[in-house]
Amino acid sequence: MIYLASLSPRRCELLKQIKLHYQQIAVTVDETPLLNEMPQDYVSRLALAKAQAGCLALSPTFPVLGADTVIVCHGQLFGKPVDEEDAKHKLRQLSNGSHQVMTAVALVTNTIERVRLNISKVSFCQLTEADIQAYIATGEPLDKAGAYAIQGLGGVFIKRIEGSYSGVMGLPLYETTALLAEIGINIPTGW
Repeated sequence: MIYLASLSPRRCELLKQIKLHYQQIAVTVDETPLLNEMPQDYVSRLALAKAQAGCLALSPTFPVLGADTVIVCHGQLFGKPVDEEDAKHKLRQLSNGSHQVMTAVALVTNTIERVRLNISKVSFCQLTEADIQAYIATGEPLDKAGAYAIQGLGGVFIKRIEGSYSGVMGLPLYETTALLAEIGINIPTGW
C-alpha cells in the first residue's frame, strides 16, 4: 500500500494496471519554475515536492509517491493550457514536429527521498486548423500537459514515440517499480 500524491485519473489507471494498492491524496505545491531552471530539474523538483507535501500532511506509515509531467517543445516548457487559445497555440507548435515528454516520479518515506526521471520523444503529424478546432471542442486538451492526451483522442496525432508510453501518460511504470523495489515493494512478485 502507498499514497499517491495526485488526483490524476491516468496515474490511477497505471497503478491499477500493475495491481498496486494505493490511496489518493490531494496536495498543493507552487509550480512556478525557478529562474534559469532546466526542464528536467523543474519536473524532478515538482515530483519530489508533491511527495514531500503528502508525507508532511499525513505523517504516513506508508510511502508517498509524487509525479509531474511536462512537455518540452522548441526549448519551452508546455504545461497545461490556461484556456482554449493557449491550447491551440500549443497544438500548432507540436504539429509536424517532435518534442520531449519529461515525467519525474518521486518516492518519500519518513527516512528516504528518491526521484527518477523518464524522458520520451514524441513525434506529431501535421495538424490542420480543422483538426485543432475539432480536438479543442472535445475538451480533452484543456487539462493535459502539452494540450493532448496520448491515451485519449490525441493519440491519433502521434506518428511515433521513442521511450515510455506510460511515462508520456504521466507515470513511467519502469521507474516507479524501480523506486518501489528500493524500499522492498517488489512488482510483480507483490501480485
